[in-house]
Amino acid sequence: MLPVGHRPILEHIVEWLKANGTADIVISTGYLGRAIEDHFRDGTDFGVKIEYARARKPLGIAGQLRNAESKLGERFVCLYGDAILDFDLRRLLEFHAEKRSMLTMALMSEKIQSKYGVIELKQDGAIREWKEKPVIENDINIGCYVMQKRYLDYIPAGSTYGMKEAFEAAMKNREPLFGLKVEGTFRDIGDRAAYREADDYYSNLYGKGT
Repeated sequence: MLPVGHRPILEHIVEWLKANGTADIVISTGYLGRAIEDHFRDGTDFGVKIEYARARKPLGIAGQLRNAESKLGERFVCLYGDAILDFDLRRLLEFHAEKRSMLTMALMSEKIQSKYGVIELKQDGAIREWKEKPVIENDINIGCYVMQKRYLDYIPAGSTYGMKEAFEAAMKNREPLFGLKVEGTFRDIGDRAAYREADDYYSNLYGKGT
C-alpha cells in the first residue's frame, strides 16, 4: 500500500493487469492485510474482480502462493507486490503456451558498471586481459511468472517456503521451465532510493495532486 505517485503500488499492478486483459485477481494478504481489502474491496471500482487469500502467519512467497491454491485456475500469472511492471504480458502468456511450460519467468536485461578494473587470467596465472570498469549485462528475474497449477505440488502446504526453493525442486525433477526476455520497464521498490525515483516518475506522470 506504499503510495507511488499518490497511488498504492498494488493499484499500479492491478491497472497493469487489467490493461493486459487479466481481470480476475487474487491478492495474498497477511499481517495488516485489512488495509488492502478496505482499499480494493471486491475490485468493482477498479474494473476487475478481486479475491483474497489470507494467511495467519508468514509463509514466504511460495508459501503464500500455495495458501491461495483453492482460488487459482489451472494457469495463472504470479506477481510480487513490490514492483511496478510495464511490458506485453500477452506475449509471455503466448510463449508459455507455445513451450507447454510448467513455469515461465519474465526476464529483463540489467547492466551494471563495475567500480573496478577486472583482470582475466589464463590457466597458468598469466594475465589475459585488463578490462577497466566494464559493463556487465545479466538477465534478471523481475518477479513475474506464468504457472501451471501443478507447480504448487513443489511447495509444502502450510510451510514457510521460498520461490527459489520450489523452482530448484521442479528443475531437479526436469520439469519444463522457461524464461522469456521481455522489453519494457521494471521498477523495483526495494529501497529508499528506488522508491523516491519511482514516486517522482509517477508523480510527474499523473500530476502532483492526482
